[in-house]
Amino acid sequence: MLQITDLTYRISGRTIIDSASLHIANGHHCGLVGINGSGKTTLFRLITGALIPDDGLVRITGSTRIGIVTQDAPTSDLSLINFVLSTDTLLTKLEAEAASNPTPDRLAEIHEELRDIEADTAVSRAASILAGLGFNEAAQARPCNEFSGGWRMRVALACTLYAQPDLLLLDEPTNHLDIESVSWLKSYLSRFPGTLIIISHDRDLLNQSVKKIIHLENGKLDTYQGGYDQFRKKATEIASRREGLRHKQLKERARIQSFIDRFKAKATKARQAQSRIKLLEKMDPVLETSQDQSSPLHFPQPLNLLPPPLVTTTNVSVGYGEHVVLQALNLQIDPDDRIAILGANGLGKSTLVKLLAGRMKPLSGAIQKSQKIKSYLEKKLKNIKLNSNLSIVVGGDGFMLKTLKKYKNSSRIYYGINSGNYGFLMNKFSANKTIKNLSKAKMISISPLEMKVTTKNGLSKKFIAINEVSVLRQSRQAASIQVLSGKKYLIKRLISDGILVSTPAGSTAYNLSVHGPILNLNSKKLSVSPISAFRPRRWKGKIINENSVVKIKNLNPLKRPISAVADNIEIRNATLIIVKTNKKIKFNLLYDPNKSLQKKIKIEQIRREIN
Repeated sequence: MLQITDLTYRISGRTIIDSASLHIANGHHCGLVGINGSGKTTLFRLITGALIPDDGLVRITGSTRIGIVTQDAPTSDLSLINFVLSTDTLLTKLEAEAASNPTPDRLAEIHEELRDIEADTAVSRAASILAGLGFNEAAQARPCNEFSGGWRMRVALACTLYAQPDLLLLDEPTNHLDIESVSWLKSYLSRFPGTLIIISHDRDLLNQSVKKIIHLENGKLDTYQGGYDQFRKKATEIASRREGLRHKQLKERARIQSFIDRFKAKATKARQAQSRIKLLEKMDPVLETSQDQSSPLHFPQPLNLLPPPLVTTTNVSVGYGEHVVLQALNLQIDPDDRIAILGANGLGKSTLVKLLAGRMKPLSGAIQKSQKIKSYLEKKLKNIKLNSNLSIVVGGDGFMLKTLKKYKNSSRIYYGINSGNYGFLMNKFSANKTIKNLSKAKMISISPLEMKVTTKNGLSKKFIAINEVSVLRQSRQAASIQVLSGKKYLIKRLISDGILVSTPAGSTAYNLSVHGPILNLNSKKLSVSPISAFRPRRWKGKIINENSVVKIKNLNPLKRPISAVADNIEIRNATLIIVKTNKKIKFNLLYDPNKSLQKKIKIEQIRREIN
């Protein structure tokens, strides 16, 4: 069914998939797991042909039909049931032809083809799938574009399941589903007759729906028999043995190195020291530790427990306008309560949370809150309006960049909390000081770059980049490019691995690694830096005004193809890249006063000078 051989794929010079190989037979159900950012979704795109690998092959046998749920929510005036049916292009074509008064012989052939594809069961199959995903009969008759984005993503999933593909690729299929729909999906997938690959963090889904786990780690694919729990047990055992072997390697290397350092200057031991140097060079490289490291979450305990009750509601009704979502709501929340809110989508779970948080007012009834809760919040968040459009982003720089781009047209304010080792755009997590730091945080506004790419096919696409725009060689041949700022040549012909155009915020990232300059936030400058310049070797790039328009031309697109990358979005076979600052977009970021973005830039400058 699916054969992957020595597959390699790189983004912005970073190897995502590294000579990976995999074989999946017909009818096998597999789960694809790995840490966030390891390349799981990228692998799916390589399988479907949406991305072209740098090396290696992806083979899918015969006329295999691939089903995958796109990340775009469908929009249509058609009813849900008709929209799902319309995705069966063969059925639609045959029914249209049957209605066009064909010859009797052709009509007989059409009916035979309709029987072959089980057209008589199409409506019932589509309705059954929609019902399993939470759409009742009335909802199925409503237009698709009347539903929210989350509900329309369910429709996209329904379309994919209805198509009955030979190879089904699902990327986090439970993200938009409630408990009942998740339960139905688990049952459906366990009975799915074709080949299945699921990316999911839902342990129960993987345990119930797959018989094999594919682990993507360090660009490699390792296969484990069984569900997720069996994989986790086996992977832990392997990691433990690997770590033990690593410690032995390090200990042995340290012992040999100690002998070399002690006796290399003594004439009587010089020969022995030299032999140990050669031995050290021939030893196997030290095993790398697994990158699958989690950052534990710690929930701080309140210093003083408040007396009960914290919140009490009496006959509360809440809703939107004349539409009442919750009514006759009577509840009490005490300090030691641990509450889970369950229910199907649309029943009012988010509405209840908004009511308790004070984001919505009751239409009727009364709600009482402890005055101490109110005074505490007002004290800790005294300079932040409780109704402000504040988004707290927990993760790393990559997740922050994705979040900013997703909501680029909004007026949100972002406060990033780093969950890893380092995040330039993020603030340090502190169990005791996060609220305090948030209350004292300073705001800074940054504008992104706008990258317009024209490909060799004549297509033009636009993307924004908060850190940098990278132009990279696409093959073994170095890039041959021309760079202009406005009408002025920055360099007429550069032979290199590529070139970077960096913002001040991005000058500490990839730009620093290619020995480009670090720019202060208030510099109003952009950095243009070559990547491994071959000719001329001494060209170190330029610092230009932020209002400049940079044009990068590929001088030899046939023999020396290049790709253009806006942060993490890559467009291949680029012929012309135009980069400019988009002043219409402003990202408002909050930073701790003890280590603002400006201070982080100064720290990187000091590090660079020291190193």
